[in-house]
Amino acid sequence: MTGTWGVVAGILGSILGATALLGSGLFAARATRAAARTTAEATRAQAQAAAEPAQRAADLASFREIRDEMKLKIERQNARIDGLGSLVLAYSWTVDRLIHRMRDAGITPDPRDIHDQVRDHMHTGA
Repeated sequence: MTGTWGVVAGILGSILGATALLGSGLFAARATRAAARTTAEATRAQAQAAAEPAQRAADLASFREIRDEMKLKIERQNARIDGLGSLVLAYSWTVDRLIHRMRDAGITPDPRDIHDQVRDHMHTGA
């Protein structure tokens, strides 16, 4: 019987050894996958951190370009508004002179000749 138990013990030992080897292989495989995931995440984070200054520089360049375009557009609009304001003042001066000439000649303007906005401005000053 000792021989039989020796064979059984050897078989059991082999099975236990194989099971332990399989278990350790699975554990190592899982640990390797986790390490690979961690490494990939670290590499991605490092690449993102390395790209951040370049992205900030590109954003700043875009912002400056937009700012310069808007500044130029505002300057053109201000020049146009100044020109239109000057034109309105010239028309106002001309109309004022014509009204005085008409009054000097005894001609009164027909109320229908005065635009409603002009009439309101003449009364309120606004």
